[in-house]
Amino acid sequence: MKQRLSVIFKGALLPLALLGTWQWASGQGAAAAYIFVSLGDLAHSLRDLVLTGELWVHLRASLGRTLAGLLLGGAAGIVTGALMAQSPLADRLIGPLFHSIRQVPLLGLIPLLGLWVGNGDGAKLLVIAIAAFYPTVLNTYAGMRQVEGRLREVGQVLTLTRWQTLRQILLPGAMPAIVTGVTHALAFAWLACLGGELLFAAGPGMGSLLLNGEVSGRMDVVLLAVLVIALLAQAMNVAFARLARLLVKGRSSE
Repeated sequence: MKQRLSVIFKGALLPLALLGTWQWASGQGAAAAYIFVSLGDLAHSLRDLVLTGELWVHLRASLGRTLAGLLLGGAAGIVTGALMAQSPLADRLIGPLFHSIRQVPLLGLIPLLGLWVGNGDGAKLLVIAIAAFYPTVLNTYAGMRQVEGRLREVGQVLTLTRWQTLRQILLPGAMPAIVTGVTHALAFAWLACLGGELLFAAGPGMGSLLLNGEVSGRMDVVLLAVLVIALLAQAMNVAFARLARLLVKGRSSE
């Protein structure tokens, strides 16, 4: 218990030091007060955003887009990666095109996507899905190709069909790699969500809240949006990491 408290205390030293330095800097003149908004002013602004419901509207929109894009892109990525890993023909047909397109930075595709689907929620969701698609394809493909040969031989001995081999041998064997791919996809999906909201500024979202704060000269709103984004992203990463550990542990104990 004492050791755990010591770890928590040491981990809190740097954040507390930064907060103290920030508060001190906010009192060093008008220019500094604008850049380093005092902690009291930030608290008041946060209260206003919460009480008016504005923060929840933007937060709910971004979270919904991120999870929806992750689900669509991740599912498509797992299916595509599995298909490429198990079918030499699919690997030859899909592989070159996939590896060529993924070399193009996602932001470079946004003007093309804007012309195709406009700048509404459809475009934002597509950007997020593409961001989640790439890492899940790569990790699913690598995970299935690295399944031990003796496990495949067991499937042949048992005369399992291709679908039975995939479901009973390959997917469980590749699960750690797939989980890693989805973990990476979560981070990329969240980044793509903010990028899409900043570039396709229509509609609610944390990116829109950032832009609104910038346009109105509200440094407090901009800082609060950045802080909320960081805390939410960290919470999502921690939650998924725990879920991933349980999933992999459950698979390994079967």
